[in-house]
Amino acid sequence: MDTGLLIGLLNPTIALALGTVFLVLWFYQRHRPYLAVLAASYWLSAAGFLLQYFTLPIGMAPTKLLSNLCFTIAACGLAGAIVTRYGRRVPFVAIGVLASGGLAAFCWFMFFQPDLTWRILVMNFAFGGLSLVVAAELRVVRDKGPTEMILFVLSLLSGLNFFVRTLVIVIAHGPYQSYDGFYASSYWTTALLSHALLSLLIALCLFCAAALDVMKALKAEAYTDPLSGLLNRRGFEERATLLLQHCATAKLPVALVLADLDHFKALNDLHGHAAGDRVIADFAAKLLSAAGTSGVAGRIGGEEFAVLLPLSDLGAARLFAEAIRTLCSAGSIDGLPHGTRVTASFGVAARTGEEGLEPLMRRADEALYKAKRNGRDSVQLSHERSETVLVVEPLKAADHPAPGRR
Repeated sequence: MDTGLLIGLLNPTIALALGTVFLVLWFYQRHRPYLAVLAASYWLSAAGFLLQYFTLPIGMAPTKLLSNLCFTIAACGLAGAIVTRYGRRVPFVAIGVLASGGLAAFCWFMFFQPDLTWRILVMNFAFGGLSLVVAAELRVVRDKGPTEMILFVLSLLSGLNFFVRTLVIVIAHGPYQSYDGFYASSYWTTALLSHALLSLLIALCLFCAAALDVMKALKAEAYTDPLSGLLNRRGFEERATLLLQHCATAKLPVALVLADLDHFKALNDLHGHAAGDRVIADFAAKLLSAAGTSGVAGRIGGEEFAVLLPLSDLGAARLFAEAIRTLCSAGSIDGLPHGTRVTASFGVAARTGEEGLEPLMRRADEALYKAKRNGRDSVQLSHERSETVLVVEPLKAADHPAPGRR
């Protein structure tokens, strides 16, 4: 076997291996179909390279057309998969125009006006255009992480490779009249080596992206309560600590609301655990909706919840808690008998100075305990006077009727 053929078999071997790895990744991540598209794209690329060396019984010209068809579909699949992976909308029109235009021009210079040099140019320009389309899509997200930036650069390099390298070599060593000696030419050698290098770099970058996806998913599972969909205690404490640091740096007010479902154990015993799960999920949904994207909400115990609210003082946090309390006690939950009321008690504390999460939660918990001890279904506030943290006793109902009970 000559050296040229060995070099020629390098690309299909690499492509088959990469396609197989992407297929294995897809088997374990079925919710990411772009991995299956990448596997198919690399396999088609391997088939395209093999058909450059081995002519099918259908003849040389149809075999070359089939080879370039494999290359084109592979390039389209790769472009679409990369764009999809980074949350961008696939530009089907641009991809379709470039792919169909390249193949149409290839057929013209193969069957109607045979010219190998022009076949080389039109296909390389089509692939270069596809690379630049990917770069244009990644330009928007290139600052979001290292894989985005690396793939953006690789897409630009790939486009330059197809345009600049092709033109320089065709001008310097062309034109090419036939396939005799073509596979030993400088054009084909540089095409094989550059394709192998870029394919490996792009694949490695996509492998890193897939690994990061898995790590993010595992971290989300480790920090998320599966029943409520909120952060678990560990996740809440980590996110809340970061938010407190940000608010301290920006000198922004922040408040903490603790909530506990009233008589939850009795409700569980009376109506069953399935009903209890629905109550937790329903209450968590109300908290998450009210907290919005700026707040940090978590389920920190069986029936205990916490919400850290930036840009909120004690009064704003109290209004937040009262709104949730009213919504909870007035609503009905599927699976519970009609007329069953689910209530919750709340403790609210506003941060003073650069108070940490632990003392802030302790003060809010003391206020929550007061709400529980004084009849439940209420909101109690924690104030700080001088340097001592105190919990203010609730006002008498006659002096200050509770909201929603006037």
